[in-house]
Formats: sequence, structure tokens, C-alpha cells
Amino acid sequence: MTNQKNKVANQREHHSIDVRNIGEPIRFTNVQDISGFSAEPGKGGDTIKIWNRMAITSDEPLFHRLVEGLADVVNHMALQAGTAVNLRRVDTVLLILKPDSSAELWLDTAAVSLLCTVKRSMKAGTVIFENDIADVTGMSFPRVDISAKDRVLCVFRQDWRFGFAFDMNPEGKFDLDGFNKTLGMLYRQMRYKHLYETIGETPTFDRLLDSGWFPFVEIISGEFKDILRHSEAGFDMAEIEEKIINKFDSPRINRILERWLGKPHFGAKADLLKAAINAFNNNEPISVIKILLTEIEGILNEAYRTVNNGQGAKIKKLLEFAESSAEHKAGGSNTLLFPTAFGRYLREHTFADFNPSTQTGVASSRHAVSHGAASQESYTITRALQTILTLDQLAFYT
Repeated sequence: MTNQKNKVANQREHHSIDVRNIGEPIRFTNVQDISGFSAEPGKGGDTIKIWNRMAITSDEPLFHRLVEGLADVVNHMALQAGTAVNLRRVDTVLLILKPDSSAELWLDTAAVSLLCTVKRSMKAGTVIFENDIADVTGMSFPRVDISAKDRVLCVFRQDWRFGFAFDMNPEGKFDLDGFNKTLGMLYRQMRYKHLYETIGETPTFDRLLDSGWFPFVEIISGEFKDILRHSEAGFDMAEIEEKIINKFDSPRINRILERWLGKPHFGAKADLLKAAINAFNNNEPISVIKILLTEIEGILNEAYRTVNNGQGAKIKKLLEFAESSAEHKAGGSNTLLFPTAFGRYLREHTFADFNPSTQTGVASSRHAVSHGAASQESYTITRALQTILTLDQLAFYT
């Protein structure tokens, strides 16, 4: 987590915790009605397009034009009220325009909550570290009253970037949940921009796939940064992989097992999963790979049957199901679970085809392993860890 004040991360907004704003908003009356931002130039009498909803980051040139316009409006409101504000020195600006022509301006004084998917079970009030976060799905202001008739504009800083979202609510039915998800999307785009760029750059992603790595949930906010830097530099991956393996001691691996056993469709395979985890802790990669690569399809099928009246499916359908499940669970395809990119990882790595006549199979391919066509040298502890992380990723998808 970042150290930005007033941010509360949890699996859900837990209102039993006494979260408070650290101040009051600046209140205005007789505010001129704001309908949106002009989408194109026009002279008096011309018909032009107006943006009344948008989400944008400071990486885009349009952001700066829009925010300068907002700053001018806020400065004018403040002068009319006999006060002064400087938005350039504020990290979080929340402007709420009320239907009675009044307005509230919150400048770093409203409590901010991040809605997160977390990797481990925890009680309310537990300190959360960035390594505990699997995904960020929303951002909200839990102690600010926003009604269905309000119009809302929010500018906030994350690291060295800013996000801007506004909804002028022309229908008079403000979608608070949707707006919170939009803010969460902006937060993800800014905080994890390097990951989105990695997934979007084909050569970079290809190199990662070739080495069997992916921004798995378990390592996305930790070890993956070093893996990515090493891959981009073209260094020997074995150098960094040894360091990564050393970070997966028995307590950490056992926490992954605990997460699996909390999933109903993993439960039927409990003994096999425990055997695989014990094998990893005993530095026995062959057993890990042999057990888990042959069970991944079965676990996916268990999850598929649960939502399809007990009917199973073949691997192509199961991979499509994994992607769609992740999108549904996380609320979209652009979350930190990267369902589309992981679908490609499964197809081209975990379930990659091989040529049995040339014996080109390796121990990262389920097909090669199940047909006994993977070379003995490819059963490495690194491949074993990648197999564990692959199955763990599916635990967040289904």
C-alpha cells in the first residue's frame, strides 16, 4: 500500500470500523450550473458536443486542458465566496455539485477507501501491506454523502500521476457504485502502469512467456518487478530465479495451500495438493510438476461443473471459462488479474502443444508431462514454482 493518508484498504468497506474525515469541505452557495466540458471548439450559436462523463489520467494531453478548466471554475467559486484555494498543492480534490445550486469542495480532507481483493484472510483492523493486495477494484469516499441528484468531479494523485473522473449526471440518477469502480480503474492504471505496459508490449510479454513467467497474483507486487527488469535487460534468468525460489520458504508455500483449500473446487483434490506442496518444500520438483500439471484441468472442470449443472467441458472451453470467470469476478478485463493475458499464458505455456516426433516437450507443458515427453532436465524447481503459481492464479479466477 502507499502511505497516502486516510486510505483504508480492505476486502470490502467495513463500516464497523470508525472511519472519519479529517476535516470539513469548503461549502459554496449560488453555484452556476455546470453541464460538462466542451468536446470541440465552437462559436456562438454553434452546436457542439459536450462531455458529461469521463475518466482520464495525466498521461493524456487532454487531462491537462480539462483540469485547468476545472481549476478556473473552482478559483472563481472561491473568489465569489471570499476565499482562495490552490488545487496545485492538493493530492485529492472532490467537488460535489448539489441540485440546489450549492457545492462541497473537499481538499485532502475526505477519508478515502480502496476496495481490494486480498491474498490472505484477515480481521478488520489488520495492517495491510502492498504484497497482501491481489487487485484494486474500487475507490470511494465512505464518509461523504453523495446523493442520486448530485454531480461529482474528482482529481487525485497516485505517485507521480493524476487521475480525473467526472459524472455530470444528466439523468439525475448518479451511479455511485459505478463511479467508485471508475476511480478504482484509474488508480490501477496509474499505480500499476508498468504492468499494463508489460502486458501490452508483445516482445516483452513474449520473453516472459518463453521463460515461463507471468505477473502472477502472488508475486505481482513483489518479486515480479525483479523478474521483469531482468527479462527486459536480457540477462540470464537463472540468476534471478534462484533468488526468487529462496523467497518461497515453507510458511509462504503453506499459505498458498491454505488459500487453495478454502476453494470448494480445490477441496476434492486436497490430498494431492498437499502432496505437491510437501514435495516443493522437500525440493522435489518432479513430484510437484507431475501432480499439479495433471490436476489443473480437473480443478478447472470442477469449477465449470459448479456453474453448468454438473456438465464438464474440454480444455478449450475450460480456458474460455477461466477468462470469463476472472472478468466477472473482478468486474472487467483490465484488472490486475489480467484474465485475457493469462488465457494466452495457459494456451501457449501450460497447455502448449508439442511435437512428439521431435521430443520438444518441456515440463511446463501439461501435454508433454502427461505423455511422458518432457525432458528430465526440464523438471526444475523453477518450473515447479511456476506450476504452483499458475494453479494459484486460477484460485483467484474461480
